[in-house]
This record gives sequence, structure tokens and C-alpha cells, in this order.
Amino acid sequence: MLKKLILIIMMNLPKFIQLKLSKKAQIELQGRKLLPSFQLMLSTPENELEVDYEILTASDFRNNYDEPNPMSFYSSSSDNMKTKDHELEVDNGSVEIREYLIENSSNKALLYFHGGGFTSGNLESHDNLCKYLAFLLSIKVFSLDYRRSPEYKFPIPLDDCNYAFEWLINNSKKFKLDPSKIYTGGDSAGGNLSAALCLARRDANKTLPYAQFLLYPVTDLRMLTESYTIFNKGFLLTRDMMHWFKHNYLNRNSEETNPLASPLLAQNFKNLPSSVIVTAGFDPLRDEGQEYFKQLQLAGVNVIHKEQKGFVHAFAQFGIIPECRSAIKEACDDLLSF
Repeated sequence: MLKKLILIIMMNLPKFIQLKLSKKAQIELQGRKLLPSFQLMLSTPENELEVDYEILTASDFRNNYDEPNPMSFYSSSSDNMKTKDHELEVDNGSVEIREYLIENSSNKALLYFHGGGFTSGNLESHDNLCKYLAFLLSIKVFSLDYRRSPEYKFPIPLDDCNYAFEWLINNSKKFKLDPSKIYTGGDSAGGNLSAALCLARRDANKTLPYAQFLLYPVTDLRMLTESYTIFNKGFLLTRDMMHWFKHNYLNRNSEETNPLASPLLAQNFKNLPSSVIVTAGFDPLRDEGQEYFKQLQLAGVNVIHKEQKGFVHAFAQFGIIPECRSAIKEACDDLLSF
């Protein structure tokens, strides 16, 4: 509690004080200025440690990521929201899916896939965010604890997402949902899974999500864009980290060109669901998110893209920062406009 209080104070200090505490002039690249709150956060010693990905295990990485981050706190209004966990049978196993019990919700729902590089993240790491999404959208949110890599490689996490979407359709009457009004979405790797799910279901002539909600999504695992070079390290997500995530997820390097692993490489973007895409200005994934928006737009898909210019990757996990709360609210308003 004390740590959260200190963080709240730090992240709400005047910007000039945050910059002074970061011990650097405000970082500016490509005409974008890094938000002082992020600059202060990134200046702490733990964010400057070099990681040896040759020896790092998924278990060690999860120890630092799977628990709720104190900075992910969003709102006292959503903090005490009740939840209910369900067990979902999938191929050769089972997964959990968490239902957020929003009062007076509509007949719409959001099926959410957490981020974490296909390797980490779970129901707990994204609990605060999902509560806030349910609160803002006034719809039920269902968060999926899909099986993670490297224990379960491509396409198993995607298959779990597909099972969950079918489960919601099949149980729509039980949850008082309109089966044609189920959104999907996620952040980072979760955004990848949502985009891939839409491609797979469109090509199989199956019911599509009503719309999708993509926060700084992974869309191209070839990792060739300019933003990968510019933001190689020093801005939370690094190129080496993404390479490690990719190695964990894929069975072999050649799978990086499979559109279900890299949705940007699809041959056809027509007839995909309406989409909200939010990218961060200081993020290695920025350019591929922007390019995915362009491809959807060219194909005639109803799509809204916003770049949060001063933000870093994973900003949705930093609800303690006022600008992050505003960005998520703006994205939710855009989703509800469809």
C-alpha cells in the first residue's frame, strides 16, 4: 500500500520535477517527446539492467511479470469489481477465463487476450486493466488465461483463443449476450492473437468478432521496421526481448511469415471486423501497428488508429499515470463508436 502511494505521488508530480528527477533533459526522437512520467520510470536502476536472454528462463521472466504491477492500478471505482472464473475445455487440456461482473451491462462483451510476449502474463497481471475496461465500456469483459510459450508453441495459444470465442457464442444466452456483438482484443501479443483470430475465422467462414480492440499489437514477427532500430533498447521493450519472445512462440523461424503469426503479412485484409488500433510513439512495435492500420484502411475496413506519441510499450499496464488512463478511455470511446 505504501509503495502504491509513493508511486501515485511520483507519477502525479509536475512534469518539470519528473524530468529533474530523471536526471536528463526530456528525450525527443523523430519529433516526439517522451512523457516525463515514463522518462522518470525508465531512469530507475532496475530498468537499466542488461538481461542475458541466452540463459533467461520463462519461469524467471514470469516471476517479475505475472503478479499485478502496482503501477497498473486504474480506479477505485473499478478496483472492487467482482469476478467469476470459469474453466474452459480446450484441445488436450483446459484453461481459465475470468468474467468481470459489471452491473447493468449491455448485451455486448469483450473477450480480452493479455500481453506478455506469448510467454508471460495471466489473469492477475491484467486484472486491473480488465476491470477498468469493463467499467469504461459498461459491458462484460472476459479475460482468457491462454496457454503460454515456450511450453505451448504456435498455434496453440491462438487455438485457445478460438475455443474461448466459440465458448462465448455457445453460452451467449447464459450470459445474456448478443452473439453477434462480441468484441475481441488485447495488448501486444494479445493484440496479435486477436488479429490472427479474425483472419482465421474469416478464412474459415466462421462468425467474426463484432470489432477488435488492439493496443500496440504485434503484427510482424520478422522485426524489420525502422522503429525496431530506433527503439532497440532503453524504452522498456527491447529488440532482444522481442527476439526471445519470438523464439519462445514459434516452432521454427520460417513460421514468422505465416499470417496467423504475423497478421500484417496476410494477402487479403478485406471483410475483417471494425478495429481500434492504438500505438505508442516510443515502441519498437510502433511502425508495424501503423502499417496494419494502413492495410485495413486500404481494404475498406472501418478502422480508427491513434498514436500516443509520448508513450512507451505496455502503457496500458501503467494506469497510475493520468495520461494512460486518458488514452485507454479514448480508445474505449472509439470502440463504442462502432
